[in-house]
Amino acid sequence: MRMCSQRGYTLIEVIVAFAVLGIALMLLLGTLSNGTRQVRWAADSGRAALHAQSLLDGIGIDIPVVPGSSTGEFEDGRYRWSLEIAPYVDPALPPALADSSGQQLFEIGLAVDWGERGPRERLQVRTLRLREPDAPGVALP
Repeated sequence: MRMCSQRGYTLIEVIVAFAVLGIALMLLLGTLSNGTRQVRWAADSGRAALHAQSLLDGIGIDIPVVPGSSTGEFEDGRYRWSLEIAPYVDPALPPALADSSGQQLFEIGLAVDWGERGPRERLQVRTLRLREPDAPGVALP
C-alpha cells in the first residue's frame, strides 16, 4: 500500500492566519474611526468659525460698539458665545495723547464654545474696531 501524502494547512497555521487577520482588521477600523472623529472635529470647528464671523460682522450694525459683555447661543445651545467690548489703550502711546477727532478704538474679544456633554472645544478671536463719533444709533459716553 502506498501512503499518499495530503497537502493542507495545519491547525496552528489556520489559527495564526486568523490572528493576523484580526489584528489587521482592528488596526484598519481604528484608523477609520480616528479619521471619522477628525472629520467631525473639522466640521464643528468650521461651523464655530462661521458663527464667530457672523457675530463679528454684526458688530457696529446689530450689536452696538459700546463697552460691555454679552452672551448667546447658536443651534439650540450647541454653540455658545461670549462677547466682550472694551476701550483699547495702546501701551506704546503716552496716555496724554488723545484723539481729537472723536474716534475711539475698541478691543473686541469673542469666545465660541462647543462640544457634547459640556463645552470641550473653544475658538477665541480678538480684534479691534473703530467707532466713529457720529455713528447712527450709537450714543457716545
